[in-house]
Amino acid sequence: MLLSCESLRKTFGPTVVLDDLSLEVAEHQVVALIGASGSGKSTLLRCVNLLTEVDDGVIRLDGEDITDPRVNPDLVRRRIGMVFQSYNLFPHMTVLRNITLAPDKVHGRAAAEIEEQALAWLDRVGLAGKAGSYPDRLSGGQQQRVAIVRALVNSPRLLLLDEVTSALDPELVGEVLTMIRGLKDDGMTMVLATHEMGFARQVADRVVFLDGGRVREAGPPEQVLGDPVEARTRQFLARIIEAGRL
Repeated sequence: MLLSCESLRKTFGPTVVLDDLSLEVAEHQVVALIGASGSGKSTLLRCVNLLTEVDDGVIRLDGEDITDPRVNPDLVRRRIGMVFQSYNLFPHMTVLRNITLAPDKVHGRAAAEIEEQALAWLDRVGLAGKAGSYPDRLSGGQQQRVAIVRALVNSPRLLLLDEVTSALDPELVGEVLTMIRGLKDDGMTMVLATHEMGFARQVADRVVFLDGGRVREAGPPEQVLGDPVEARTRQFLARIIEAGRL
């Protein structure tokens, strides 16, 4: 199993955000996390990327306990790419420098090698002509694609995507989803938190419904989204259908 989360617990003050949560992700699998705001989706992704420390439980990546305090987080993050809903691009740096900065300064990789990979990715996602541009000259969809390329340039074992289309205008969502669909076709292992239920149905191998920091239901998209077993899942999806998002 590429990723294994066992009995994770995380609290912020009196609020329990992750409550005995367990999750497994096989290599080349795409897992979509769904649930209402505050259900624990983003916190789970941040814990996996060691940006937030769990209070209890174990996270294993390729069998290694990455929650062990002796583990170097920077070495772990070389194997994990993470993309946030806000693009987090440096406005004073070109697209190319935004992508190559961390591999250069943090991971110490050869500049020529990083630049070659970055340009190849930009070409693949239709942004080859934007390498020298600054973020404010790009559309939201283009900026988000750059952010995804930045996460991919280290060839991660696992890609985490946290509501990557939520900050985009509706007409720009499609270009980002197309890119993610292409990564799935390449065999990239991904865990994505999303409100795009139609996309989760199309791209995910498994859909996991989180509620109150727990996994309430998990299974193939056609089962969880089309014929859920749990009453709480049915209630959540009914609200999504009312809002026209499924």
